[in-house]
This record gives sequence, C-alpha cells and structure tokens, in this order.
Amino acid sequence: MRVKMIKFGTGGWRAVIADEFTRENIRLVVAGLCRLMDLEGHAGATVCVGYDRRFLSKESAHWAAEVLAGYGYRPLVVNRSAPTPLIMFTVRQLELPYGMAITASHNPAIYNGIKVFTAGGRDADQTVTRKIEEQIDLLRPEEVRSLDYDQALAQGIVREVYPFNEYIDSILQFVDAGKIKDSRLRVAIDPMYGVSQSCLRTILLTCRCDVDVIHEQHDTLFGGRMPAPSAEALQPLSQYVKDNRCHLGIATDGDADRLGVIDENGNYLHPNTLLVLLYYYLLRYRGWTGPCVRNNSTTHLLDRMAADMGETCHEVPVGFKHISAKMVETNAVIGGESSGGMAVRGHIAGKDGIYAAALLVEMLAVTGKSVSQLYREITEKYGTLYYADGSFTMTNARKEALQEQLFVRMELPDFGVPAERVNREDGCKLYFADGSWTICRFSGTEPLLRVAAEGNTQSQAEEYLRTWKRALEL
Repeated sequence: MRVKMIKFGTGGWRAVIADEFTRENIRLVVAGLCRLMDLEGHAGATVCVGYDRRFLSKESAHWAAEVLAGYGYRPLVVNRSAPTPLIMFTVRQLELPYGMAITASHNPAIYNGIKVFTAGGRDADQTVTRKIEEQIDLLRPEEVRSLDYDQALAQGIVREVYPFNEYIDSILQFVDAGKIKDSRLRVAIDPMYGVSQSCLRTILLTCRCDVDVIHEQHDTLFGGRMPAPSAEALQPLSQYVKDNRCHLGIATDGDADRLGVIDENGNYLHPNTLLVLLYYYLLRYRGWTGPCVRNNSTTHLLDRMAADMGETCHEVPVGFKHISAKMVETNAVIGGESSGGMAVRGHIAGKDGIYAAALLVEMLAVTGKSVSQLYREITEKYGTLYYADGSFTMTNARKEALQEQLFVRMELPDFGVPAERVNREDGCKLYFADGSWTICRFSGTEPLLRVAAEGNTQSQAEEYLRTWKRALEL
C-alpha cells in the first residue's frame, strides 16, 4: 500500500509534482473513479478528459485515459490544452456521467492535480470525492488496470476531440454581440501563460473588439509567478491598459476558471467588486430576477444589493461545489467567491472566467459606462465596504494546534466588541452588529491558514486581521 493518502480538497486533488503528484497516484485516482462509476451503473460510459499547460498535464491526461480504457470506459480526450470550463461544458453538452481536467488551477507551478466533474458539468461535491477516496483506499498500485494510449486510440476506444467551436458558440449566444460590435472597445488580455487566450481572443474579435494579448506563450513556470490574477501579478496588465488607453484589461488564472480585471484607469478590481458589478448589471440593466450565492469569505455588499431588489444572498462554505449546488437549488442569477471564481445562470454550473469576461465586456457596451462609473453608481446607492485578507503557511503540527484552539477549546480573539454570531461550519467566522465580519479558515488546496475581514473602513478590516495575527501568533 502507498505511504501517503490521496485526499481531495475544495478544488479537486492537488499535490506537488514528483512528491504526491506521480504517475502511480494519478492512476490510483482514476482507478478509484472507475470503481465508483462501476458501482453507480455507468460501466462502459464515455468520460471526457482535458488538461491545461502545466508540466506533465498532457502526459497525465494520457495516463488517465489509459486507466479509463483499462476499466472498459471510453475516454474522450481533448487533444490540446484547454480551459477547465470547456471541459465542464463538454460534460454537460454530451450528457456524460463524469469528466476530469488535469490542472492545479491557480496553485504554484510545482503543483498539479485533477478536478473531477459530475453530470451536468458540475464540480464533484464532497460526497462524490469521499466515495472516490474510499475506492482508492481499497486499491494497490499493481492492481490498477490500463491499456496503452496509442493502442486504445488506434482501436477507437480513446477518441480525441477539440470542442472549441461548440464552447465559443455557447458563450456568444448568451451575450449581446451586436451591442459589443457597436461599442468599438479596446481590450487587453493576460492569460497568465495559461489556456484562455484562444477562447477570449476569438470571442472578442468576433464581437469586433480591438484585442491585445500579453503573456500568451507556453511557460510551465508561469513567468515565475503564481498563475492567480492578483493585484501584484496583474501590474504588467495594468501598465499596458494605461499605456494603450484600453477600456478594460482581462486576466484569467492558469486553467481559466478565475477572472481578474483592470479598469480603464489601470486600477485592479477585487473579485468582490466584479461580483457586485455583474449582479447589479444583470438585475438592473438586463432585468433578470433571482438570488445570488457567495461563500463565507466574500463581500456582504451582495447582501445589501439583493435585499434592496427583493432578492436573497445565500452564504455557503468555501469550495465552488457548494456555490454550484446552491445556485441550482435556488435558481440563482450569479454565484462567486472572493478569489475570482464566478458562475452565471444559463451557462455551466461552475466557474467560467471566459464567460464572465464576455459579460463584463457586454456590460460596458450596453451601459455605455466605464467600469469605474458603474461601480460609483453602485456605491452611491449601497455604500462602500472595505476588504482585507491574508494567508499564512502552516505546518501540520501548527495546524493541529490551531484547530485545537479554535474548534475544540472554542477560544476566540478579543476584537474589542462582542460578535453577534459565530459560525464554525467552515472555519471560524464572526459577524458584528455594525455589519462588519471576519473569518479564519484552513485552505482546502494549500497548506495555508487564510484570514479575511470586511469593515466599514479599511482600518477596521485591517485591524481585524491584526487581531487574528496577534491572538494566533501568526
């Protein structure tokens, strides 16, 4: 039996390459999924497999397909690197029981991983991933069955496809291409050396935008940065937008399910702002109705807006599978998280940075307003909330000690005012009477403790973070 256990986190299974992300463990994960599909009555089904631009992603996709073929399944392999949302779309479009993408999303370059998708193109929830883990635990590496990739391809067991056109067309049918064409927008794109450039460029050029692209070459080290669209990482895009007088700068993370945006003045827009903008646009300008969904670390300005428009904002734990499930349950207009992932009703029930970007471009075209003008319109009506966050590397011993302190002994820092409510469903979140809040929680994808806060002033939010640091000795 292997020494290290394979455990899924909030965004699939991720591990350091050559440590836990190995050919042996990849084969075990896929074999575990095959055994689960057998139990669920999906024997012989077609399963979509895609991959991003990370080191070993293509090879890992082929290893996954070999195991699927070995267990009698029919792998449908996307034959070039592609956005994760494209894989999810294909699972939904072809009504497949499962799919997977080889990606570690926005993690550092030393990571890779596997995201599993269920029927409808949704992120596999905790129930499904736990069942896969249970099947993995029953396996020994030497028991895993497989069929050589080239042999399976020659026999027609493995099929290679590239459903690019279908995915692009599915987005174009949702946006007002005519309005965008009339607006003559100039948009800069930063795929962060990832997989979004072809899709974003095609959509925007079809809508007659003037499109410039930076950082589009294949670089498995992502230019020496994490492929996450943070304010620091998007400084080159910000400068490009200012230098070239673009209307908008758009960035996506490594597998294109998360979005980062630079406004017309070169300012970075926090994902909280993007969620608020899109929800406001869809309700106020498109005339949609319905609730929104956010995770427990995302802005409560959504709650204010929803209440004003007679809607509800639902809070769920971190992990987009929780957002997807609540969106389906409530027919929500939009769901998202403060890390840049968002989904909009009518498309896939998962994060799609490419679709969200297309809607933002439509927003500018339809309203005739800049991003900053639209956000000012929102804050004049609903006020401003200020956000702060941080993360701290954890050893296993330190994590166990903090878990004991926060969740067994129930010890809390003194924030100067009593909390109206404490929620320990996912981390430890405190809600205060003035509408401010703060949370600390352990990451489900990296060895980190994350803290976040939102206040009525920036100093209030940052003081909540300083209090966590002092109390937990971070």
